[in-house]
Amino acid sequence: MRTGAAAHHHGYYHEAVRYDSDDELLAVAVPFLLGGVEAGEPTFVALGERTGELVRSALPAGSGVEFLPGGDVYARPAAAIRSYRQLLAEQVAAGAGQIRIIGEVPPVSFGATWDWWARYESAINHAYDDFPLWSMCAYDTRITPPEVLADVARTHPRFATPDGRHVPSPTWTPPREYLRQGPRVVPDPLQAQPPAVELADPTAAEARAAVHKADQGQVPVVDLEDLVVSVSEIVTNALRHGRPPVRLRVWAGDDRIVATVSDGGEGPGDPFCGLLPVSGGAPGGLGLWITYQSCNHVTWQRDDGGFTLRLTAGKAYTG
Repeated sequence: MRTGAAAHHHGYYHEAVRYDSDDELLAVAVPFLLGGVEAGEPTFVALGERTGELVRSALPAGSGVEFLPGGDVYARPAAAIRSYRQLLAEQVAAGAGQIRIIGEVPPVSFGATWDWWARYESAINHAYDDFPLWSMCAYDTRITPPEVLADVARTHPRFATPDGRHVPSPTWTPPREYLRQGPRVVPDPLQAQPPAVELADPTAAEARAAVHKADQGQVPVVDLEDLVVSVSEIVTNALRHGRPPVRLRVWAGDDRIVATVSDGGEGPGDPFCGLLPVSGGAPGGLGLWITYQSCNHVTWQRDDGGFTLRLTAGKAYTG
């Protein structure tokens, strides 16, 4: 049985909270969370350290609200979707008629890596619609850039307000439409320099060797090996499913390695490709999904010249 504003809603009830003071955040979060506990619903908080402690201190002792490690949950978009879907499935299997979650994307993501978090906020309207979830995504307007707030309005069907209302977003855009639009990709400054390695129509083995060649110990070994596998997967996809020529470029910085794979095709047709495992065995879908969970930032661009994926290992440029 569903309760509150989502009482008569089927599937995912997705809201954003725009607040400009701590009191405004608490005015929305505390009734939302205590209402879930009172209704016997699994109720979770996945906020950052400061806002999480703010909410925790405002709740009564032994409230029954469970706190998730927000920084871990929101490490990478595809991984966040996978872990949340697992959590939601477990709660439904245990008999939950509704689950409540309030969370926030880390503010560090509001810079050059915002493009894939904007896509995350859009994609979860579809990814979580199998579950009786009511969630709120909190955004502090004091530190959130206007362009990010514009995307928040487009990716959330409604807003929860401090005075208890739940109002539709006038610029809400369904995910299939939103995700087909090209994201705003911020160039990595490394790309202003000549690449350390550039190959045309490389084999998967040559692509792996190119990444190893660019490595000078600037990224952890685990991150390097993840990038090696990801570049190999993406080059293989481009050779099999794209259009020639396929080009691999690799740049090496002090704290990251950036690789781009381009081909003359249009890229994946499924708008959720990368963020969700593609159903029906679509070409390249599983490899891109794995890549999104392995690299610290993945972007895509589609233009007259074809399709380009950019993969970053190490400390992603945040702008």
